[in-house]
Amino acid sequence: MKRVRSGLEELLAHPGALRGARLGLIAHAASVGTDLRHATSRLRASRAFTLTALFGPEHGIHGGAQDLVEVGHSRDPATQLPVFSLYGATRRPTPRMLRGLDTLVFDLQDVGARYYTFISTLLHAMEACAAQGRRLVVLDRPNPIGGDQLDGNVLDPAFRSFVGLHPLAVRHGMTVGELALMFRAERSLALDLRVVPMRGYRRSMSFEDTGLPWVMPSPNMPSLDTAWVYPGGCLLEGTNLSEGRGTTRPFELAGAPWLDGDRLARDLEAERLPGVAFRACRFVPSFHKHAGRSCGGVQVHVTDRRGFRAFLTYLLLLHHARRQEPRRFAWRQPPYEYETRKLPIDILCGGDRERLALEAGVSPRRLLPRWRRELRDFGRRRSAFLLYPE
Repeated sequence: MKRVRSGLEELLAHPGALRGARLGLIAHAASVGTDLRHATSRLRASRAFTLTALFGPEHGIHGGAQDLVEVGHSRDPATQLPVFSLYGATRRPTPRMLRGLDTLVFDLQDVGARYYTFISTLLHAMEACAAQGRRLVVLDRPNPIGGDQLDGNVLDPAFRSFVGLHPLAVRHGMTVGELALMFRAERSLALDLRVVPMRGYRRSMSFEDTGLPWVMPSPNMPSLDTAWVYPGGCLLEGTNLSEGRGTTRPFELAGAPWLDGDRLARDLEAERLPGVAFRACRFVPSFHKHAGRSCGGVQVHVTDRRGFRAFLTYLLLLHHARRQEPRRFAWRQPPYEYETRKLPIDILCGGDRERLALEAGVSPRRLLPRWRRELRDFGRRRSAFLLYPE
């Protein structure tokens, strides 16, 4: 199998105009080469650059912090370089953090869903570099759930938050490099931006096709199976249902102590959704929602990745869970991801239409025509920024 070469590998092989640059690196546990060596050690070993500072996104540079847990500044024990947190007192690089750097390098493995906060960190870094006159380099990596399909709705800018800063589709089908190009153009950023593309990547590739190693980009993203359900499974965070945190199958498991899993599975199977099956189950989260309590619910089994539509699937899961126990089902209340007023479900959905439909007992299927129109418009917007063939 021919391997894809990531942007990290390409930069190391062809430093070009970056030779001699003083770099800061935004990285996490999945910022590795094909040999599994971390980008920090790879860049430090290169004579082409001087690595002077590290920056960590949500979950920290080593990926150990759980969701919503702020991370402080620190010093990397292996290199003694300062590590600045971009998920704590601030979520964007400050002038003090950028002092002594001429280039900020972004090398984070995204998962292809609008809610995943690493692309918000990218946008904040771009805005900071534009304001401070620094160059920003994006080392591109694959979209692990593919770059040739779109899903869900498109965010209403009135509901911007750290889980959605730009009007993207839920499943946007773009790499971080392509997103950077879109952000610069659509937000009119006067930014010296360089995207280092991958070599050998095609949009239709699954992550397994690339030959690159999968490393958890966050504690509850253990496998590619998790990434495939996440564009729908993350919506569970906006409710009092467990999203399976504290189990070995986060986002695939959904439930609560008061749910009848057999009934939920029957209701969902009756929807005849493509590419997915539902198994009634019980699980006991070891931490997070309903920790130590037995939850009834379902496991979501993706049977056909190309046919599976995560956003509709999980909204229907919420629809049937709410219908089953309307008095016990509840929306999570703010604060959530630095939003203190709007409901978490609304900022995750990028608007309140989905919640209002569920509260009215209306099937989310009624929203499909509007979603399709939004996706057509988004597809036209994104086409100008795509770097890779099908």
